[in-house]
Amino acid sequence: MRSPTFSRLLTGAAGALRRVLAPSDERRGSRAAGRSGRSGHSGHGRSGTAPARTTTPAQPTRVARTVLPDHRGPVRTEYSPDLDGAADPGEIVWTWVPYEEDASQGKDRPVLVVGWDGDVVLGLMLTSKDHDRNAAREARKGRFWMDIGSGPWDSRRRDSEVRLDRVLRLDPDTIRREGAVVDPALFESVTTALTRLRAERGL
Repeated sequence: MRSPTFSRLLTGAAGALRRVLAPSDERRGSRAAGRSGRSGHSGHGRSGTAPARTTTPAQPTRVARTVLPDHRGPVRTEYSPDLDGAADPGEIVWTWVPYEEDASQGKDRPVLVVGWDGDVVLGLMLTSKDHDRNAAREARKGRFWMDIGSGPWDSRRRDSEVRLDRVLRLDPDTIRREGAVVDPALFESVTTALTRLRAERGL
């Protein structure tokens, strides 16, 4: 006849063996049940419901850039600014402009909208870089710039130049916001110089 002590030892050993051999899912369920039971008796006196976890908001999806070839041929210009959220001729807007040497690369720039080509916006890129001192070298490379002064499109109110030989074709959906409206006299000066240069160089 087995002693009570020997029986208890045998029962305990069998229970330990069953726990070791139990499936992992069963063991995880047992641990989860234990956590749930303890949370119902927290020192804060709250119910057993676990506090909601905060999650990091998803990052906004980057808008795909649409790279269109530069405009060729005559440009039909018009002055019709309208601060309605769309890009209209006579407005300076901001958009991503591809580099000529590598259209997969580029930068955000202010652009003067000069017209439309169907559903595509036509614009001239602006820069705050001064090309007056190297105008001859720029001309030899086929780049022609015109001073347009300063305006609210530049937060530092730096003098700007507009490039006349390159007319950008832009998808309206890639234009982020309006920057300013140029006055009619400046717009006429720019578009007159644009038309004359393109006629002279057969652009």
